[in-house]
Amino acid sequence: MAMIIPWLGAGFADSRSRRRLLRRALVVVMALCWVAWAALAWWTAPRQVGLEQLDRDLAAGRIVTFVRADGWDEEGGFWGRRPEPQYDSEGWMMIWSLPDGRVRYADVGVLSIDEERSADHEDARLAQVASSWRTDGAPADRLADAAALLSGALAVTWLGMLIAGPAPRAGSRCFWFWIGLLPFGAGLLGWLLREQWHAEVPAGRDRQSGWAGFGWALLGGLVLSLAVLGLRALFGGIVIPGG
Repeated sequence: MAMIIPWLGAGFADSRSRRRLLRRALVVVMALCWVAWAALAWWTAPRQVGLEQLDRDLAAGRIVTFVRADGWDEEGGFWGRRPEPQYDSEGWMMIWSLPDGRVRYADVGVLSIDEERSADHEDARLAQVASSWRTDGAPADRLADAAALLSGALAVTWLGMLIAGPAPRAGSRCFWFWIGLLPFGAGLLGWLLREQWHAEVPAGRDRQSGWAGFGWALLGGLVLSLAVLGLRALFGGIVIPGG
Protein backbone atom coordinates (compact mmCIF):
# COMPACT_ATOMS: atom_id res chain seq x y z
CA MET A 1 0.00 0.00 0.00
CA ALA A 2 2.84 2.35 0.84
CA MET A 3 4.25 1.76 -2.64
CA ILE A 4 0.92 2.37 -4.38
CA ILE A 5 0.25 5.85 -2.96
CA PRO A 6 3.44 7.47 -4.36
CA TRP A 7 2.78 5.76 -7.69
CA LEU A 8 -0.75 7.20 -7.80
CA GLY A 9 0.57 10.64 -6.90
CA ALA A 10 3.12 10.47 -9.69
CA GLY A 11 0.40 9.35 -12.09
CA PHE A 12 -1.81 12.31 -11.20
CA ALA A 13 1.16 14.66 -11.61
CA ASP A 14 1.93 13.18 -15.03
CA SER A 15 -1.72 13.53 -16.01
CA ARG A 16 -1.75 17.20 -15.00
CA SER A 17 1.48 17.77 -16.90
CA ARG A 18 0.04 16.19 -20.04
CA ARG A 19 -3.13 18.28 -19.78
CA ARG A 20 -1.05 21.42 -19.35
CA LEU A 21 1.07 20.50 -22.37
CA LEU A 22 -1.99 19.79 -24.51
CA ARG A 23 -3.57 23.08 -23.44
CA ARG A 24 -0.42 24.98 -24.32
CA ALA A 25 -0.24 23.23 -27.71
CA LEU A 26 -3.87 24.13 -28.42
CA VAL A 27 -3.20 27.75 -27.50
CA VAL A 28 -0.27 27.86 -29.94
CA VAL A 29 -2.36 26.30 -32.72
CA MET A 30 -5.22 28.74 -32.15
CA ALA A 31 -2.84 31.70 -32.05
CA LEU A 32 -1.24 30.60 -35.33
CA CYS A 33 -4.70 30.22 -36.88
CA TRP A 34 -5.50 33.76 -35.77
CA VAL A 35 -2.28 35.03 -37.38
CA ALA A 36 -3.18 33.22 -40.61
CA TRP A 37 -6.70 34.68 -40.51
CA ALA A 38 -5.35 38.19 -39.84
CA ALA A 39 -2.95 37.96 -42.79
CA LEU A 40 -5.65 36.71 -45.17
CA ALA A 41 -8.22 39.23 -43.93
CA TRP A 42 -5.77 42.11 -44.32
CA TRP A 43 -4.73 40.99 -47.81
CA THR A 44 -8.29 40.57 -49.13
CA ALA A 45 -9.79 43.62 -47.39
CA PRO A 46 -11.28 46.08 -49.92
CA ARG A 47 -9.10 49.13 -50.56
CA GLN A 48 -10.31 52.37 -52.11
CA VAL A 49 -8.28 53.73 -55.02
CA GLY A 50 -8.70 56.34 -57.73
CA LEU A 51 -10.09 55.90 -61.22
CA GLU A 52 -6.57 56.04 -62.62
CA GLN A 53 -5.81 52.77 -60.81
CA LEU A 54 -8.85 51.20 -62.45
CA ASP A 55 -7.52 52.30 -65.84
CA ARG A 56 -4.07 50.89 -65.05
CA ASP A 57 -5.48 47.55 -63.93
CA LEU A 58 -7.65 47.40 -67.04
CA ALA A 59 -4.75 48.19 -69.34
CA ALA A 60 -2.57 45.57 -67.66
CA GLY A 61 -5.29 42.91 -67.79
CA ARG A 62 -5.18 42.41 -64.03
CA ILE A 63 -8.93 42.45 -63.34
CA VAL A 64 -10.52 39.06 -62.62
CA THR A 65 -14.03 39.94 -61.38
CA PHE A 66 -16.02 43.16 -61.02
CA VAL A 67 -19.38 44.50 -59.85
CA ARG A 68 -21.17 47.79 -59.31
CA ALA A 69 -22.45 48.50 -55.83
CA ASP A 70 -23.89 51.19 -53.60
CA GLY A 71 -21.61 50.65 -50.62
CA TRP A 72 -20.76 47.75 -48.34
CA ASP A 73 -23.20 45.55 -46.45
CA GLU A 74 -21.84 45.16 -42.92
CA GLU A 75 -25.13 44.52 -41.12
CA GLY A 76 -24.84 41.56 -38.79
CA GLY A 77 -21.20 41.22 -39.71
CA PHE A 78 -18.80 38.95 -37.88
CA TRP A 79 -15.22 39.99 -37.18
CA GLY A 80 -13.92 37.25 -39.46
CA ARG A 81 -16.09 38.02 -42.48
CA ARG A 82 -15.20 40.29 -45.38
CA PRO A 83 -17.99 42.82 -46.05
CA GLU A 84 -20.11 42.07 -49.10
CA PRO A 85 -21.10 44.70 -51.68
CA GLN A 86 -24.58 46.19 -51.71
CA TYR A 87 -25.20 45.16 -55.29
CA ASP A 88 -26.66 47.88 -57.49
CA SER A 89 -26.24 47.95 -61.26
CA GLU A 90 -26.47 51.77 -61.17
CA GLY A 91 -24.40 52.21 -57.99
CA TRP A 92 -21.60 54.72 -57.51
CA MET A 93 -18.95 52.18 -56.59
CA MET A 94 -17.03 49.88 -58.91
CA ILE A 95 -15.42 46.91 -57.16
CA TRP A 96 -12.91 44.60 -58.78
CA SER A 97 -10.54 41.83 -57.76
CA LEU A 98 -7.00 41.05 -58.89
CA PRO A 99 -5.27 37.73 -59.69
CA ASP A 100 -3.36 37.85 -56.38
CA GLY A 101 -6.60 38.03 -54.37
CA ARG A 102 -6.64 41.74 -53.55
CA VAL A 103 -9.87 43.75 -53.85
CA ARG A 104 -10.09 47.38 -54.94
CA TYR A 105 -12.93 49.81 -55.40
CA ALA A 106 -13.37 53.30 -56.80
CA ASP A 107 -16.04 55.97 -57.02
CA VAL A 108 -17.15 55.96 -60.66
CA GLY A 109 -20.34 57.95 -60.15
CA VAL A 110 -23.96 56.89 -60.28
CA LEU A 111 -25.03 55.43 -63.62
CA SER A 112 -28.35 56.87 -64.72
CA ILE A 113 -31.02 54.47 -65.90
CA ASP A 114 -31.25 56.46 -69.13
CA GLU A 115 -27.48 56.57 -69.61
CA GLU A 116 -26.27 54.40 -72.45
CA ARG A 117 -23.56 51.90 -71.53
CA SER A 118 -21.25 52.91 -74.32
CA ALA A 119 -18.20 50.93 -75.38
CA ASP A 120 -15.87 53.30 -73.55
CA HIS A 121 -17.85 53.13 -70.30
CA GLU A 122 -16.21 51.31 -67.37
CA ASP A 123 -18.91 48.64 -67.25
CA ALA A 124 -18.53 47.75 -70.91
CA ARG A 125 -14.74 47.77 -70.77
CA LEU A 126 -14.69 45.54 -67.71
CA ALA A 127 -17.21 43.10 -69.18
CA GLN A 128 -14.82 42.46 -72.07
CA VAL A 129 -11.94 41.29 -69.87
CA ALA A 130 -13.40 40.14 -66.54
CA SER A 131 -16.13 37.98 -65.02
CA SER A 132 -18.96 38.99 -62.74
CA TRP A 133 -18.40 39.21 -58.99
CA ARG A 134 -18.30 36.02 -56.92
CA THR A 135 -17.34 33.84 -59.88
CA ASP A 136 -16.40 30.35 -58.68
CA GLY A 137 -12.66 29.98 -58.36
CA ALA A 138 -11.76 33.68 -58.23
CA PRO A 139 -8.61 34.07 -56.07
CA ALA A 140 -10.10 36.87 -53.96
CA ASP A 141 -13.12 34.74 -53.10
CA ARG A 142 -11.03 31.66 -52.29
CA LEU A 143 -8.79 33.63 -49.93
CA ALA A 144 -11.73 35.43 -48.31
CA ASP A 145 -13.54 32.11 -47.83
CA ALA A 146 -10.40 30.62 -46.26
CA ALA A 147 -10.21 33.56 -43.85
CA ALA A 148 -13.89 33.14 -42.95
CA LEU A 149 -13.37 29.40 -42.40
CA LEU A 150 -10.43 30.04 -40.08
CA SER A 151 -12.31 32.63 -38.06
CA GLY A 152 -15.36 30.37 -37.85
CA ALA A 153 -13.26 27.44 -36.62
CA LEU A 154 -11.62 29.68 -34.03
CA ALA A 155 -14.98 30.98 -32.83
CA VAL A 156 -16.49 27.50 -32.52
CA THR A 157 -13.42 26.16 -30.69
CA TRP A 158 -13.35 29.13 -28.32
CA LEU A 159 -17.07 28.87 -27.58
CA GLY A 160 -16.85 25.12 -27.00
CA MET A 161 -13.93 25.50 -24.60
CA LEU A 162 -15.63 28.38 -22.83
CA ILE A 163 -18.82 26.40 -22.26
CA ALA A 164 -17.48 22.90 -21.65
CA GLY A 165 -14.01 23.65 -20.27
CA PRO A 166 -12.92 24.44 -16.72
CA ALA A 167 -14.38 27.53 -15.07
CA PRO A 168 -12.36 30.64 -16.00
CA ARG A 169 -10.29 32.28 -13.27
CA ALA A 170 -10.21 35.98 -14.14
CA GLY A 171 -13.84 36.32 -15.21
CA SER A 172 -17.06 34.37 -15.46
CA ARG A 173 -18.09 32.57 -18.63
CA CYS A 174 -20.46 35.45 -19.42
CA PHE A 175 -17.60 37.91 -18.95
CA TRP A 176 -15.44 36.13 -21.52
CA PHE A 177 -18.38 35.68 -23.87
CA TRP A 178 -18.79 39.45 -24.14
CA ILE A 179 -15.04 40.01 -24.36
CA GLY A 180 -14.87 37.45 -27.16
CA LEU A 181 -17.12 39.64 -29.30
CA LEU A 182 -14.46 42.35 -29.59
CA PRO A 183 -13.44 43.19 -33.18
CA PHE A 184 -10.54 41.46 -34.91
CA GLY A 185 -10.58 38.56 -32.46
CA ALA A 186 -8.92 40.71 -29.80
CA GLY A 187 -11.05 39.17 -27.07
CA LEU A 188 -10.15 35.68 -28.23
CA LEU A 189 -6.45 36.52 -27.89
CA GLY A 190 -7.04 37.91 -24.40
CA TRP A 191 -8.88 34.76 -23.36
CA LEU A 192 -6.14 32.53 -24.79
CA LEU A 193 -3.44 34.44 -22.94
CA ARG A 194 -5.15 34.74 -19.54
CA GLU A 195 -7.34 31.68 -19.23
CA GLN A 196 -5.34 29.12 -21.20
CA TRP A 197 -1.65 30.05 -21.31
CA HIS A 198 -1.64 31.40 -17.73
CA ALA A 199 -4.45 29.19 -16.45
CA GLU A 200 -2.48 28.22 -13.32
CA VAL A 201 -2.02 31.84 -12.22
CA PRO A 202 -4.65 32.66 -9.57
CA ALA A 203 -6.80 35.73 -10.06
CA GLY A 204 -5.64 38.72 -8.05
CA ARG A 205 -9.22 39.76 -7.28
CA ASP A 206 -12.78 38.52 -7.58
CA ARG A 207 -13.83 37.16 -10.94
CA GLN A 208 -15.26 39.72 -13.34
CA SER A 209 -19.01 39.38 -13.95
CA GLY A 210 -20.96 39.29 -17.18
CA TRP A 211 -21.96 42.93 -16.71
CA ALA A 212 -18.31 43.88 -16.41
CA GLY A 213 -17.59 41.95 -19.60
CA PHE A 214 -20.40 43.78 -21.39
CA GLY A 215 -19.01 47.15 -20.30
CA TRP A 216 -15.44 46.27 -21.20
CA ALA A 217 -16.61 44.97 -24.58
CA LEU A 218 -18.32 48.28 -25.35
CA LEU A 219 -15.30 50.27 -24.23
CA GLY A 220 -12.86 47.99 -26.02
CA GLY A 221 -14.85 48.14 -29.25
CA LEU A 222 -14.82 51.93 -29.11
CA VAL A 223 -11.08 52.07 -28.39
CA LEU A 224 -10.28 49.64 -31.21
CA SER A 225 -12.44 51.59 -33.66
CA LEU A 226 -10.73 54.86 -32.75
CA ALA A 227 -7.32 53.19 -33.01
CA VAL A 228 -8.11 51.92 -36.51
CA LEU A 229 -9.31 55.37 -37.58
CA GLY A 230 -6.17 56.97 -36.21
CA LEU A 231 -3.86 54.45 -37.85
CA ARG A 232 -5.71 54.81 -41.16
CA ALA A 233 -5.34 58.58 -41.01
CA LEU A 234 -1.64 58.15 -40.25
CA PHE A 235 -0.69 55.40 -42.71
CA GLY A 236 -3.48 55.59 -45.31
CA GLY A 237 -6.17 53.21 -46.49
CA ILE A 238 -3.77 50.96 -48.39
CA VAL A 239 -1.92 49.95 -45.22
CA ILE A 240 -4.96 50.09 -42.90
CA PRO A 241 -7.94 49.17 -45.10
CA GLY A 242 -11.52 49.82 -44.17
CA GLY A 243 -14.45 52.13 -44.71
